[in-house]
Amino acid sequence: MIKHWIAGLVLLAASTSAAFAQSLPDFTGLAENQGQAVVNISATQVVQGGPMAGMPFPGMPNDEALSEFFRRFGIPGMPGMPGAPGGPNGAPQEHRAQSLGSGFILSADGYVLTNAHVVSAAEEIVVKLNDKREFKAKVIGADRRTDVALLKIDATNLPKVTIGDPGALKVGEWVAAIGSPFGLESTITQGIVSAKGRALPQENYVPFIQTDVAINPGNSGGPLFNLKGEVVGINSQIYSRTGGYMGLSFAIPIDVAIEVADQLKSTGKVTRGWLGIAIQEITKELAESFGLKNTNGALVAGVEKGSPAEKGGLEPGDIILKFNGKQITTSSDLPRAVAATKPGQASAVEILRKGAARTLTISVGEMPAVEEEAAVVPKAPGKAEANRIGLVLRDLTPQQKKRFNGKNGLLVLEAQGEAAQAGIRRGDVILAMNNTEVQNVEQFNKQIGAIASGKTVALLVQRGENTLYLPVKITGK
Repeated sequence: MIKHWIAGLVLLAASTSAAFAQSLPDFTGLAENQGQAVVNISATQVVQGGPMAGMPFPGMPNDEALSEFFRRFGIPGMPGMPGAPGGPNGAPQEHRAQSLGSGFILSADGYVLTNAHVVSAAEEIVVKLNDKREFKAKVIGADRRTDVALLKIDATNLPKVTIGDPGALKVGEWVAAIGSPFGLESTITQGIVSAKGRALPQENYVPFIQTDVAINPGNSGGPLFNLKGEVVGINSQIYSRTGGYMGLSFAIPIDVAIEVADQLKSTGKVTRGWLGIAIQEITKELAESFGLKNTNGALVAGVEKGSPAEKGGLEPGDIILKFNGKQITTSSDLPRAVAATKPGQASAVEILRKGAARTLTISVGEMPAVEEEAAVVPKAPGKAEANRIGLVLRDLTPQQKKRFNGKNGLLVLEAQGEAAQAGIRRGDVILAMNNTEVQNVEQFNKQIGAIASGKTVALLVQRGENTLYLPVKITGK
């Protein structure tokens, strides 16, 4: 009797295990069929950085996570060890740095899609195919606002991806990424769609796809696939406190990227509609103060002088409820709706002003080009002294502040010493220290000077299109 009971349990366990295995997705076909169209991208830049700016082994990707790994485990060639790179006393030197990323072939005649930050300020870009062939690539155009870049290589009859519909994605659906994390080519990882239409700070033009697919440095620019083997997004960002994967990854929907790529291919730039206003989210407290029944809409916090918004009659304090008939549920809905509007088009803007509803007609303007900070970072003045952690800083200009919604930031003109060892580079923008927004250089340097030796401060840094926290240990007096 007992034998029959045990045998029954074994059969039940086996059948349950088989059924469970059958319910899990099989990614083998996707990897075999779509991996041929995924490429590795190597970009070479001339940079000025501290001892941590370079890596100890040729060909190793230049990123914060590996830098931290080598600092922890004391690989020869790191600061304080024999053969450490850098000038006297660890002073920064100009050198050639190589960064690695991913991309995918959009058409058989050699158009490749990737992230703009992967190829930013690159002197040379090499695209390596799955079959190990290498080609020098030309940048057709790059759009920093969506972090999309279109490259061209001189090749034909290439394998290409199939474009899918990100709108058809469902939360909880299986997806997979193929790329080159830490330079490990043709790596496939899988997960599910965690959320759709995700708005991120400083990212007003992309309704991100959030996933829990493992994405690490080097995956940037690679494709996100659905189970049909169709590309539904470009892996662009992660949320991380360590520099590595923590379960929160964000992809640019492929329809947004294709729209950008088409404009880059035809004109070399992206044209967007523009109103010239600063907006903010309507919180519960703000809704109560304005006498609103809900938090729908975008609150106009400021109107630029001479802008289309000013000419059309928009005022600070107005609440935009609809734009060209499209409901504005959250403030992040408005920039996307305006950006998708052709410059010069007369648009109906439904607003609430002092409790009264009205409709304005505004002729949308063309959005000004983004200033390329990396190309205009001035060198530190000859007599400029570095602060306690080795930074020479400058307050942002009013034009640069616009990129951060008017918030303050400190532009890094030079990084050495403890700051360079922590991974801070020339051209970075420091936004906050220990979760407190910076005000100006004088205040920042004063606060740094008051911190006890041996303590660690967390600096929030904007680098290109990404933000990251970098811990800096205070050792000097």
